[in-house]
Amino acid sequence: MQRACAAALLRQGESKIKNPGHSNDDRAAIEIIKALGADVVLKDDRFVVNGYGAVIPKNKVINCGESGLSIRMFTPIAALSSEKITITGSGSLATRPMDFFDEVLPKLGVKIKSNEGKLPLAIQGPLHPSDIEVDGSLSSQFLTGLLMAYAASPNPSEGGALNSQSSKVTIRVKNLKSKPYIDLTLDVMKKFGFNVPENKNYEEFIFKCKPSINQLTNEPVHYFVEGDWSGGAFLLVAGALAGPITVRGLDLTSTQADKAIVDALMAANAGIAIDAKGIKMHTAKMNAFSFDATDCPDLFPPLVALAAYCKGETKIKGVNRLTHKESNRALTLQEEFGKMGVKIELEDDLMIVHGGDGVTGATVHSRHDHRIAMACAVAALKANGTTIIEEAGAVKKSYPDFYSDLKKLGAAVSLPFEHFNL
Repeated sequence: MQRACAAALLRQGESKIKNPGHSNDDRAAIEIIKALGADVVLKDDRFVVNGYGAVIPKNKVINCGESGLSIRMFTPIAALSSEKITITGSGSLATRPMDFFDEVLPKLGVKIKSNEGKLPLAIQGPLHPSDIEVDGSLSSQFLTGLLMAYAASPNPSEGGALNSQSSKVTIRVKNLKSKPYIDLTLDVMKKFGFNVPENKNYEEFIFKCKPSINQLTNEPVHYFVEGDWSGGAFLLVAGALAGPITVRGLDLTSTQADKAIVDALMAANAGIAIDAKGIKMHTAKMNAFSFDATDCPDLFPPLVALAAYCKGETKIKGVNRLTHKESNRALTLQEEFGKMGVKIELEDDLMIVHGGDGVTGATVHSRHDHRIAMACAVAALKANGTTIIEEAGAVKKSYPDFYSDLKKLGAAVSLPFEHFNL
């Protein structure tokens, strides 16, 4: 959804985006593209974006809310403009590191001033694509923003490497994590008519001198937003614990990294059946499993909820990816699930969940992290006693309908929203 918003902003002409989300992150992306010059008309089942093939800021301050993807993707895109723009955010986003931009943007002709590597960011372009090398170990989302900005740069021959002496520019990447999300970015770029770079083993992305997106056909783009595997993972785990449930709208051919939840469910011997109508989950006796979540770190919370009910020691790799999320998720999962009687050990890049010994209802706190709130709620479905989730409204960030969907499983849900009882 957010990538489609960015692509529609940068594309000249009309884009019709169907099946839009309405989470706080989705709403933030819509407000950002409006602030950066797009005309947006919202309807029930779709929204229509008219872009002008350039970033034409209507506001000098861009608020990304709490969306990590938005701040990382839209900062290089905003830098395509020659106007000075301040980029802000709220909540945990204000403390997340943005040193990447301090290092990279000046190499592309962009002036930047940050708050010692944190928000707010003051930038002034225009960004000129040039040969650079970047570190992809913190998040692939920084690369997503650069890929889109390079492809949509309106004047690549002025100051950049795409000139009469050079026919290409290259972004070299070291230690790239979450590669499937770059596949998703490239797929969205292709569907919106971008100049898609050549991908050489996720180590080099080569833009050749081809017509830019702004020189392509102005026929309207029709884009259908996929169902979200990140949110769907919680429902699938909920079904494994308290099913039966059928989840529809998740594309098994998707490039989304969190599609790997299916592999984890199978490894745990969960009751899962896949057919043309959707993914059906039912309860079954489950066993501990091993899983590498390095490329899909957002799966840690639902995996911990799953592992809590799997007899034995479940080992999940990729803990180092959890430090700079809405909370330090490794420690948060350890502490909040510890309140529910689930022992979690952290050994370097490995998380060990001791499961199958029972889960106890408790008062837990989301730490203002949407995925922690959802993980605790799912684990509470079969816990012994009542679970109270404080600051439960954090789910609005990505999945505002989560609790109402959970009720369809027969869960005894009691609101108010900020304190969720199950």
